[in-house]
Amino acid sequence: MQIVERDGHTVYPIVVPAGYGLETCNFYLLEHGERLTLIDAGMPDKSSWEGLMEVLEKNNFHLHDITEILLTHHHIDHVGLVNQITEKHSVPVYVHPLATPRLKRDAQFLKIRVDFFEQLYREMNCGNQGEKQVHYLKASLEKNEHQKLTADITPIQGGMSLFDFTIIEVPGHAPDQIAFEDEGRQWCFAGDQLIKHISSNAIVEPDLEGNRIQSLIDYKKSLTAFKDLNVDLVFSGHGELIDNPKQLIEARLEKIEKKSQKIKKLIKDGILTGNELAQQLYERQYEKQFPLVMSEIIGHLDALEAEGQIEKRMKSGVWYYYAI
Repeated sequence: MQIVERDGHTVYPIVVPAGYGLETCNFYLLEHGERLTLIDAGMPDKSSWEGLMEVLEKNNFHLHDITEILLTHHHIDHVGLVNQITEKHSVPVYVHPLATPRLKRDAQFLKIRVDFFEQLYREMNCGNQGEKQVHYLKASLEKNEHQKLTADITPIQGGMSLFDFTIIEVPGHAPDQIAFEDEGRQWCFAGDQLIKHISSNAIVEPDLEGNRIQSLIDYKKSLTAFKDLNVDLVFSGHGELIDNPKQLIEARLEKIEKKSQKIKKLIKDGILTGNELAQQLYERQYEKQFPLVMSEIIGHLDALEAEGQIEKRMKSGVWYYYAI
């Protein structure tokens, strides 16, 4: 990926390999005036660290030249180097407030989150696969404690101005996801809001009280709002830069609608629980990518229900869905 320059601002992409069909994990150094801003922070691994060091050195920068870190959302492939950087060089870290209990691994919230998924998978009739995932989540409470961000966090929210950016809230893929719009240059650093070669997952999560966030509904709203931005170049968290975002957004919205109608047809055909729908639609990916598959199904069920296309009834603690 090439260096991008426009009106005195220069973006130095840091691109490292990524799995799960993501192709690459991208984060960015932005040189603007006397500032050198790091936007997202890659994975907590050798590849991301060496990628950052290589780009700094190649362009005559040092780690201590970084003036701040901006995070689009809390996922580990976007925040991985924050501790390693801030332990060597103390800089402000800016992130949406909803990311804080996740990044700081707040014990009370993480317990609420495990309880949420335990109930959710039970109500979706996920059986053994759901129990396995809950067991994994419980084990990760201790196993992933080292991922806790130790740096101080400065909260930022939609509508605020920060340096040359307007902060845009784009929940859906993550409840805390934000984008950094530079309207003057028609740029936007958008994390996983938009990925050129694959659809971004709208991942089901609880809010801070343990209630289900309707992630796909939020994502559709965010895509629609994003389409109206005065942006002609999107710096994505994975894959290539996106130079025609409006066209790609239309394609993503159309794909979401087609998927919803496919799920509705399966319900009409008598496949009535979330787990059965997941197994039918994602037979190959069901076990290997269980959380993502269930998020996809549950997101579409929530959207179809909100649109009045289906309804649900609980029987023996399990939700059954019916087409209207």
